[in-house]
Amino acid sequence: MSDATPSNESPDFNTMTRDIAEVPAVEVIVTVAVNLMSAAAVKLGLTEEGDAYKDLDEARKLVHALAGLLDAGATEISSFHAAPLRDGLKSLQLAFREASIVPDEPGQGPGEKYTGPVFG
Repeated sequence: MSDATPSNESPDFNTMTRDIAEVPAVEVIVTVAVNLMSAAAVKLGLTEEGDAYKDLDEARKLVHALAGLLDAGATEISSFHAAPLRDGLKSLQLAFREASIVPDEPGQGPGEKYTGPVFG
């Protein structure tokens, strides 16, 4: 039987809401972007573990999501924050292209619909 009353074991939603309310939007956007970048690097095999977690299908999704976030949020986070994130995105896109057995056509790689073609 379901009970709509929160249990004592669940996190206090009001506390979580107050905590997130104190974080500036720029910080949230940048944090999400860095998390996407880190996850993409792992899926591209760019970490110390190498190919242990390599999965290009997953990497494609993460790089594409990162490109979409940066495309949508770039004007909101200023060039101070956006420029290094764009550089990181381009590096991931190039790494994806190099890791692909059959590279995508220019403009068809992950996130390239937002960034335009990426060339090595």
